[in-house]
Amino acid sequence: MADSTPSRSGHLPINGLSLYCEVHGELGGSAPLPLLLIPGAFMSTESMPSWVTAFAERRPVILFDQQGHGRTPDTDRPMSYEQFGDDAAELLRALNVERADVMGYSQGGGVALQVALRHPDLVGKLVTLSATYRQDGWYASVLEGVGHLDAEVFAGSSVEKSFTEHTPDPAAFAVYVDKMKVLNIEDQQITDEQMRSVTANAMVIVGDADGVKPEHAVTMFRLLGGGDEEAAATGMLQKVPRARLVILPAMSHLGISGEANVLAPMVTAFLDDVPPVTPELF
Repeated sequence: MADSTPSRSGHLPINGLSLYCEVHGELGGSAPLPLLLIPGAFMSTESMPSWVTAFAERRPVILFDQQGHGRTPDTDRPMSYEQFGDDAAELLRALNVERADVMGYSQGGGVALQVALRHPDLVGKLVTLSATYRQDGWYASVLEGVGHLDAEVFAGSSVEKSFTEHTPDPAAFAVYVDKMKVLNIEDQQITDEQMRSVTANAMVIVGDADGVKPEHAVTMFRLLGGGDEEAAATGMLQKVPRARLVILPAMSHLGISGEANVLAPMVTAFLDDVPPVTPELF
């Protein structure tokens, strides 16, 4: 079993940031493609060890801390999903990665969508985990909850600790939290037309008790090319589907982040183009 110790880590100058990244495994091989993992809001590379372990045995894994997250200091640069997507793309280029599969959780899933939209040449396959493509994909209570966040909520947390290690200024931390509130309440507003334009094969994963509405996940799945009427008619898949949908039972937004052991085999089969199997019933 692979561990979560990076083979390479450090800061790179990316779009005005001193961006912290990790590489697990060796880049530059032929196959499979590297997997870029993007953590969620307020999370860092240190939040993803079980996911790294689940994938790094079979493929190189790249992680990074988004602006203000973990070991990447905040700057006065505005925050947006589009900008974070550009950061991810520029990181791949800085690492001389021509193409990667991209998987993100929550906010990171929204960023993964932006990478696929804005830099399609860099993306092999796309996996979104508990993410939306527009604001109304969240239950209203999620946005209300984000609205109550402030620096005091994170007092003594790993989020505050990581931030103050590189920026020991309480006012700067409060500014960062406020910027993140705006980013996550406003979310992103990708159009249906833009979603249909995504060229990467995609996998949409949510929990049935997620902050993401299940009907939104189904819409994402369909816009990304999901649904096979031929399979519906015959009862069997004749080809590897363009999009896949996973809804885990009794699973919350936070809970799904701990389900690497359950989800990694499904995601790996998707990334590896494992052909569908139909049992002999008659």
